[in-house]
Amino acid sequence: MGKSGFPKFRATQIFKWISKNTPFDRMSDLPKSFVETLKNDYIDIAINIDKEFKSVDGSVKFLYRLCDGNIIEGIYMPHNYGDTICVSTQVGCSMGCAFCASGIGGLVRNLEPGEILGQIIAVNAWLKGKSKITNVVLMGSGEPLDNYENVTKFIRLANHADGLNISQRNISLSTCGLCDKIVQLADEGYGVTLSVSLHATTDEHRQNLMPIAKRYSVAEIIKAVKYYFEKTGRRIIFEYSMVKGENMDFFDAKRLKELTKGYPSHVNLIMLNPVKEKNVKGCTKEEAQRFLKRLNDMGVSATIRRSSGTDVGGACGQLRRSVIKGKENE
Repeated sequence: MGKSGFPKFRATQIFKWISKNTPFDRMSDLPKSFVETLKNDYIDIAINIDKEFKSVDGSVKFLYRLCDGNIIEGIYMPHNYGDTICVSTQVGCSMGCAFCASGIGGLVRNLEPGEILGQIIAVNAWLKGKSKITNVVLMGSGEPLDNYENVTKFIRLANHADGLNISQRNISLSTCGLCDKIVQLADEGYGVTLSVSLHATTDEHRQNLMPIAKRYSVAEIIKAVKYYFEKTGRRIIFEYSMVKGENMDFFDAKRLKELTKGYPSHVNLIMLNPVKEKNVKGCTKEEAQRFLKRLNDMGVSATIRRSSGTDVGGACGQLRRSVIKGKENE
């Protein structure tokens, strides 16, 4: 018997039902008395889709409402190799990156494991069996490794055979480069794809874009990701937002070559979505192509990342911010 006084196998039954977005009242193999207990003490649906915004590129941006009234966002991206969802791990963010809308207003709170998982469950229900989420990227609002315990529990839940059964190899975790947590992730046996938001090749330039760079140097990040590769065998992805006049000259390309050599890695070049509250300017498509060619000519594995949902507030935190500002102006 569990602590609740009910058989432990009930937990497996509940987990299977919840993974299908099923409310307590519709869990048909549970005793009615147990259902009443659950309804009094627990929440069955962690989050609800509040609004949806369909993009011309086929992606869909969602606003989710949490049980406490907070709002988070994410984006669904259909692909021929499987459907992907970008999930948030925090309400807001404390990292304060110069090009990101998520951190405007700071961190409100961490998301619980069920709230992160709930984003996938809600979109699977929205898909109504036409397809289902097979790939997850933790690249929405928040720094995943700043919410380490809840995020790693989410990974275990998403990977569980009785639930969504999403392989860790199909989960990508994006981090600003919290080196101690990267090492911990490797030591604890996680095998997700690690995507590091690098965005600059020197500490000076990186500190202009990312306050966290004052805590961790580029050299420390490279040491940590090499350790992660050695422990997991997983290729390292570097996210590199192209900022006009800041990080795209010949010497940046040369330093990227040095930083990425000697272990499997790939550079995702990112075209910045405009954020009106920020003064950072992105580059043109022509400038991006020239920088990509320079990297490829130097032997660096790099591509320009496909940008989804630009017409529906595709930048992280952009849509949530517009809703909050709208309410403030009411």
